[in-house]
Amino acid sequence: MDPIRNPYAPGAGQRPPELAGRDEQLERFRVVLERIARGRPERSMVLTGLRGVGKTVLLNALRGTAVRSRWGTGKYEARPEQGMRRPMAAALHVAVRELGHPQGDEVDHVLGVIKAFAQKDQPGAKLRDRWNPGIEVAAVTGRADSGDIEIDLVELLSDVGGLAADVGKGVAVFIDEMQDLQPDDVSAICAACHELSQSALPVIVVGAGLPHLPAVLSASKSYSERLFRYTRIDRLSREQAERALQLPAEDEDAAWSPDALEAMYAATGGYPYFLQAYGKEVWDLAPESPISPEDVRVAGPEAEAELAVGFFGSRYERATPGEREYLRAMADLAAERAETGEEVDEIESVATSDIATHLGRKPQSLSPARDALLKKGLIYSGERGRIAFTVPHFGRYLREHT
Repeated sequence: MDPIRNPYAPGAGQRPPELAGRDEQLERFRVVLERIARGRPERSMVLTGLRGVGKTVLLNALRGTAVRSRWGTGKYEARPEQGMRRPMAAALHVAVRELGHPQGDEVDHVLGVIKAFAQKDQPGAKLRDRWNPGIEVAAVTGRADSGDIEIDLVELLSDVGGLAADVGKGVAVFIDEMQDLQPDDVSAICAACHELSQSALPVIVVGAGLPHLPAVLSASKSYSERLFRYTRIDRLSREQAERALQLPAEDEDAAWSPDALEAMYAATGGYPYFLQAYGKEVWDLAPESPISPEDVRVAGPEAEAELAVGFFGSRYERATPGEREYLRAMADLAAERAETGEEVDEIESVATSDIATHLGRKPQSLSPARDALLKKGLIYSGERGRIAFTVPHFGRYLREHT
């Protein structure tokens, strides 16, 4: 098979040639945009799921839908060490420019509010030392610059929403890795979404994050479950996975045999990133079309080696020795339960008390390692007293490579 014509794309956040299994989410979002444009009430959206299921890809696809609807859009990725003011201001600056509002003075006013919001991140800094968000107009005084992020974000998004309403459009802000927002910023977003929904302004927030993101939002504001439409993004069904492999191959005048498709699903579990990683290696090593189960078997070690370095290994390297011990204990416990015939869920969740028993340690002594792994996004807590890997098949990787 010609590697130059290889259609598969196993890059982080890189859109695959066939975005299989996400038609429902795309159509639902299109309806949301239409309803908001007509003044109908709608909620902001939150996508959740494990690493490798395509949350970032879908987030980008949703943004593309908003752009085609002539909305103003902006996107940023949350980071634990970074406050929200600068990235939110940059995202909204892009969104305001996309709106194409005809009245320059109205636009300049809102840009001035965005600038004031951003520069409030630097209290006490001299004028010449303040971070400049690339906005040429002067910062507006007395709007979105109180220093209280909750008050300021409500005022900022209200002004941006008013600008969008003037031209019969909307603004959508897309936030990736939303679980990494700082607590005050989470509270501010919830408060702003609440205010915007009450005032019927055409602004929505679309977030994506790990499975525990709803719990993060709920811990901030008890009413958050009513503010957002939550959508769980999961692995693909057998039929969807076959589409993701077959349609790109057909575009390159190639095919997969039915047995090869079955072997691919068994190897990847239907996780979109794994399908792309395996697909790329199998294509490069297959001598001819149609691709056979033997081609999948031969390419398996190459695909697993690539995943071990780029997908699993890069995350494992971020952990300290103590944290790695904790991760390995999680993996071993899940394997032991499977060997004894106990039911093991897909994410290999385990009880924190069992980890302490397995390591012969007091639960309190393991809290620092657990908390650090939670902050690094390597594990998450879906329910009280239990934890799981954020990366599918991570337990298998740990058992085979550590």
